[in-house]
Amino acid sequence: MTGKPADIQHEAARLTELLEPTVASHQLILEEVQVRMAGDQRIVHVIVDLLEGTGGVELGAVAEVSRSISEALDKDPHDTAEPYELEVSSPGVSRPLTLPRHWHRNVGRMVKVNLIGEENIFGRLTEADDAGITVVPEIAVKKGMKPKQGEPRTIEFSSIRRGNVEVEFARAESADLQELIELDDEDDENVEA
Repeated sequence: MTGKPADIQHEAARLTELLEPTVASHQLILEEVQVRMAGDQRIVHVIVDLLEGTGGVELGAVAEVSRSISEALDKDPHDTAEPYELEVSSPGVSRPLTLPRHWHRNVGRMVKVNLIGEENIFGRLTEADDAGITVVPEIAVKKGMKPKQGEPRTIEFSSIRRGNVEVEFARAESADLQELIELDDEDDENVEA
């Protein structure tokens, strides 16, 4: 591989095809394969995600699929024997929401929706189906005041340019807060024992 953009794109597409069955055997989806050059060495970055649900890929699952991907790459009949560094990760919160399943996995989270020909919407994603999403917009208020919620808005995917999850640091439902307090109390008891 020469390191030229066309070669790198071709290699990423080839590796995607090679690795999809390996990743699927772990009940995960192959989101993307990125290939870049660092001197003479290829860096192969494989991004995997859950088939469904709203949780993240557990570290143990990433370790298992990483071993399987490494084995598949070592057995690759079309490999050029150039050294490579393998990186396997999940997409993370900064991944753009581009496919319906990305939206499904983020129901309940705050999102920013960039609409075609309209103002952006910032709000809580309450539903996602095969046709589109429903967002409860947050209406801006004076600093220090609790944001107000607008009326739920249903948006078709064809009207969405892109979307992103907005990280929330302050949101804790009262039930979740009570659960955290109980876990903290258990930790304190375990330390004392």
